Amino acid sequence: MDIAANLEKIQNRIHAACERAGRDPSSVELMAVSKNHPPETVAAAAALGLRLFGENKVQEARAKIPLCPGHLRWHLIGHLQSNKAKEAVQWFQMVQGVDSLALARELQKRAEAAARTLPILLEVNVAGESTKFGYRPETLLQELAALNALPRLEIHGLMCMAPYAIQPETVRPVFRRCRELARRCEELLGAPLPTLSMGMSGDFEVAIEEGSTLVRVGTSLFGERSYAARREASLAAPEDP
Repeated sequence: MDIAANLEKIQNRIHAACERAGRDPSSVELMAVSKNHPPETVAAAAALGLRLFGENKVQEARAKIPLCPGHLRWHLIGHLQSNKAKEAVQWFQMVQGVDSLALARELQKRAEAAARTLPILLEVNVAGESTKFGYRPETLLQELAALNALPRLEIHGLMCMAPYAIQPETVRPVFRRCRELARRCEELLGAPLPTLSMGMSGDFEVAIEEGSTLVRVGTSLFGERSYAARREASLAAPEDP
């Protein structure tokens, strides 16, 4: 695994996608998705200049983050259960997967207790996949005012996951609908939503062309983890209560 070489390839792909879209490459932030990778791998990526890392599970993050360089920023990008909200507020600078008003209210309560403001992204399931989490667009629009009224939460934008596709071009409409939904939310709120978290290793170029400002890349950067290594990492992390 050569993280430096992989990072250079990813950055070249980002620059090329921005050039095609007539965008400044600095308008796209790269998140290193470090789930199932050890602190040593995170430190190696940080040494190359990466600062933003994403984790899917609170359990893994609470065991890993204290062992990583202290200047890094961490986002929770996986589905969050309400009973993990307290720890999410403790460990993460942003929660990207807020997909219900009930979860938002729990995060509000925990952020109030911690005397902090929590930036969030609202996860949307614009493709309507039954196997994925996320707001249905019509439900999000109905609940947007109530979400925006929670004083300890700052809505920074939307996040989506496109369906798996061998040809990334086939999921372009998903990213386009997410961008259009973000603009509709801006109209309703009367305020900008600067962050569109769209695109992963296999499709981030199309996502950038459709307006993504944050791409979440794991496999292309770190490579695959074996099942045995994932199992070892899971056993090393203390169980959630």
